Amino acid sequence: MTIKEDQQLSNSEYLDSRYVASNGDDPIHEWFRSFEHLQPFLGKNLLEQPGRAAQDNPKVLHLGSGDSVVPAELAGRGYKDQLCDIAGIEWKRVDVRDMPTVSTGSIDVAFDKGTLDAMIYGSPWSPPDEVKENTSRYLKEVHRALKDDGVFLYITFRQPHFMKLLLNPDNIWNMEMEVLGDGGTFDYYGYVIRKSKPQ
Repeated sequence: MTIKEDQQLSNSEYLDSRYVASNGDDPIHEWFRSFEHLQPFLGKNLLEQPGRAAQDNPKVLHLGSGDSVVPAELAGRGYKDQLCDIAGIEWKRVDVRDMPTVSTGSIDVAFDKGTLDAMIYGSPWSPPDEVKENTSRYLKEVHRALKDDGVFLYITFRQPHFMKLLLNPDNIWNMEMEVLGDGGTFDYYGYVIRKSKPQ
């Protein structure tokens, strides 16, 4: 993929044109991993977590859900307080770098599977200033929206040594990462990111 093609992924109009072809029941493209592949990670960090289990009714913010089936799978497991595009679930179309309709400190779980990655293009060693600015705005906005005990679950294919600098340049997060391998040749990474506690 060329830098120009990679850069197109950061354009909402480009992505909208792809999703227009989806019928809603059958996604045209499930980015990165299916719900089935993510279930062990989500089980540990969402489904089985006290305060985040379905019966606790946590507010889940899907950051760029596209036509992923993850929101529907969570709804089927009892997660009704989700911000995304699915019948019976509240839907808000916003720029993830500026979400004025999402109240400060209102989100229990923020979930990203491809949105942040779509903002990143160019050299991983020295990302363009635009990439650093957009990712910083996005992450500060997620930080603002999360409750103090909230969690940001982030799935990426990008190597951790490149991502850690983009994810936490202002040292506002505590991060844990696990490899989401399935024996294939291409690993994915699951981050569990929490607000840093004030010193």
